[in-house]
Amino acid sequence: MGGGPAGLYLGILLKRRDPSTAVRILERNRPDDTFGFGVVFSDATMDNLAAADPESHAAITESFWHWDEIDTFFKGERLRSTGHGFAGMSRQKLLVILQERCRALGVELVFEHE
Repeated sequence: MGGGPAGLYLGILLKRRDPSTAVRILERNRPDDTFGFGVVFSDATMDNLAAADPESHAAITESFWHWDEIDTFFKGERLRSTGHGFAGMSRQKLLVILQERCRALGVELVFEHE
């Protein structure tokens, strides 16, 4: 599997499920390479992350910017909707957090590998 957010998180989940399992993530890019700008999760997704791995959730939560209001502008009028919690951060910061958590669990990370 690759070393993007999904692959790294899968590595975390696999290692948590069975610490004796060897998990290796192969990524073609360098550890600090990223594509895209940011990542946004809903409050519901954050709850799922907390249940799946409290440690990475805590690190992610410390770095996220949170909001629960969304403004929509239509024909010069602003419509505000509340109660839709979201959190966002840079993709680069998320990768660093997930890489650190993988290493702490013993997941092998291999970069610049085709």
